[in-house]
Amino acid sequence: MLRTLLKLIPARFYTRPTYMLMILLLFITHAIIMISKDIIYDATVKLTWHDVNKIPPRDVGLVLGAKPGNEYFKARINAAASLYHAEKVKWLLVSGDNGRKDYDEPSAMQQALIAKGVPAAAIFCDYAGFSTLDSVVRAQKVFGADYITIISQEFHTRRAIWIAKQYGIDAIGFNAVAFNKEFTLYPRSRENLARVSAIIDASILHRQPKYSGPQVSIGPDSAHGCPAGK
Repeated sequence: MLRTLLKLIPARFYTRPTYMLMILLLFITHAIIMISKDIIYDATVKLTWHDVNKIPPRDVGLVLGAKPGNEYFKARINAAASLYHAEKVKWLLVSGDNGRKDYDEPSAMQQALIAKGVPAAAIFCDYAGFSTLDSVVRAQKVFGADYITIISQEFHTRRAIWIAKQYGIDAIGFNAVAFNKEFTLYPRSRENLARVSAIIDASILHRQPKYSGPQVSIGPDSAHGCPAGK
């Protein structure tokens, strides 16, 4: 990526102070991105699985939100349903954005899981998962889940697991189907910045979720907070 950016700068500008500073900033930015990537990868390299038959069982699976109906959403629903039906998780906590009335990731996930044969009683909803950090930390602080399986695409599960470790949460990941476009410029750049942000938020700022809320114990006798299954 750095080489690509440097090629955009004409060689005649390299001697000018402004552009020398620009090049220095590009090198620093590139170094920060690469260090963030290595930190997260090294900490999570043995903590994600693709094979439903090989992943260790845990009580709670945390399904991270995506735009309802898109390919990331569908793949995460398929992955979560496969874990449940293989008895690798007992409960599914669907966590996503419901910041406005016309946008509701958790309810859409709940309905999609029910359509895949997951009983409504096995699904809990978190409507304040406004970011990956919010979803992961709320799983413990609000829903009491200290041992979780995080369900998303691999680039996302690794980042989420790393965040979990910073807050004392024991997490592993199950990787939903990935897509070729994850390796194109915009998604790759977005994820690079998300890794840097995760390290700053979790390790330096020790950021907490935007909302806390009343405690919910995930189990057979608890209120789920989800709309009734159709």
